Amino acid sequence: MQAKLIHKLTYNYPSLVKLGEHRLCLKPKNLEFQNLLEFRLNINPKPIHIYPFVAKTGDQVHRAKFTGFTNLLEIEAISIVKTKKQPMLQRWMLDSIKLPYPKDQLSSELVGALSGSLPNGDYDPASIQLSLEAMNSTQQGALAFIERLIGMIQDRIEYTERDQGAPWPPGKTLRRKLGSCRDLAILMMECCRCVGLPARFTSGYHLVEPAPKKYNLHAWTEVYLPGAGWKSFDASGAGAIDERYITLATSSKSELAAAVSGTFTGPVGIKSKLNWTIDVILQQSCIHKKNHT
Repeated sequence: MQAKLIHKLTYNYPSLVKLGEHRLCLKPKNLEFQNLLEFRLNINPKPIHIYPFVAKTGDQVHRAKFTGFTNLLEIEAISIVKTKKQPMLQRWMLDSIKLPYPKDQLSSELVGALSGSLPNGDYDPASIQLSLEAMNSTQQGALAFIERLIGMIQDRIEYTERDQGAPWPPGKTLRRKLGSCRDLAILMMECCRCVGLPARFTSGYHLVEPAPKKYNLHAWTEVYLPGAGWKSFDASGAGAIDERYITLATSSKSELAAAVSGTFTGPVGIKSKLNWTIDVILQQSCIHKKNHT
C-alpha cells in the first residue's frame, strides 16, 4: 500500500508569544515493512535552527528553535509512505514463551520498557489484576495472553475519541470503563509489563477502510516478544497491526511519542488553540478531513 499524507497543525495565540524549542515527531520511520519514500516539513514562522536527529528508538525527530514574537505557529508534514504486509505471528513459537517472563533474561536496554505507571515505578494494582486474569485464563503462552488481554480490554472498556490531553493512567481507564486509543495503548502496555513483556507506546496513522469522516492520529502498543522482537498490537482495533498502519514514533514514555511538543511564553494565562487536518491520498483517491479542536 502506498499513501501520501498531508498533516497540518495550526496553533493560534490570542496575543504575541515567544516560541520556545519544539520537538516534532512527524516523520514516518523507515522499518522493515514501512518505507518512507518522500518527506517534507514546512514551518511558519521559519525556525532559526532546525535539527534532525534519530532517537535511540529509531524515531526520526526534528528539533526547532525560534526567535522573535508571533501569534501563529503553522506546521505541515508531507509524507509518501509505502507499506507491505507483515508475516503472520507464529503461534507455535510465541506460545512457547511462557509467562511471567523472567526479567533477568532480558537485555539491559529493555529495562526502561518494564516500568510501572505509578510514580515509584510500581504497577497499578488494577493492571496487575487484569494481566493475571488474562494470563491465568490461557496456558500462559505469550501470544495467547496478548490475544486474551486485547479481548478483555475491548469487552470492559468502551472506546471513545479524545483528541487532546495526555493519556490516562491505567487505573483511571479501568475505573471509568472508558478510553481513547491512547488510553487503551497505555493500559495494554502496563499489563504486558506486569508479566515481564517489555512494551512501549506508538503513535502514527491508521488508514482504515472505508475511510472515516475525519482522520486523527492513532496510538497502539509495541510488545517485545523474546525470539521474535518488537511486534505491534492495537487494543482499540483488531489486534496485530497490518499494512494500513503507519508508524511515526515509539517510546517507553508516551510523551516522547507526541507529534508536537514545545513551549511558549506570553501574557499570564494565555492559552493556544490548536486546529489540524490530516489529508490522505490513497490509490489516487484524495480524502479530505475537516478541522477539529
